[in-house]
Amino acid sequence: MTRLLLGASAVLALAGCGAGAETRAVPPTATGSLESLAAEVRCKPDMQTDADTIRQAICTNTDGKFILATFSTDRGQREWINTAEDYGGFYLVGRKWVAVGDNGTVTALRGTLGGDVEIGANHSAHSAHSGHGG
Repeated sequence: MTRLLLGASAVLALAGCGAGAETRAVPPTATGSLESLAAEVRCKPDMQTDADTIRQAICTNTDGKFILATFSTDRGQREWINTAEDYGGFYLVGRKWVAVGDNGTVTALRGTLGGDVEIGANHSAHSAHSGHGG
């Protein structure tokens, strides 16, 4: 029975890991204010938006440059993500917060903040069709 549980744990730990992905455990998803999340990943937030519904800052740390945003409601967060994902990119999503950056940065942040990775739309195929003359 112990072997079965260990095997199941190993499968669960590796499920969702793609080629080249780190296999270290993902911590519980962080919670808190924009400032507390920024402190956890060792960045000083450069505030861009400070409103009742969303707070958004640019952050830079040893993992790279990224946007960190917190939301007053789950619905507001989901609407923001749904719109932003149309532009592509990598999104680390927690409860009422999101970090946006390149794949390497988001993967590194996940090792500290936990959360789920979402990938935006890939528009690279459209670049071959740009420049049509008229």
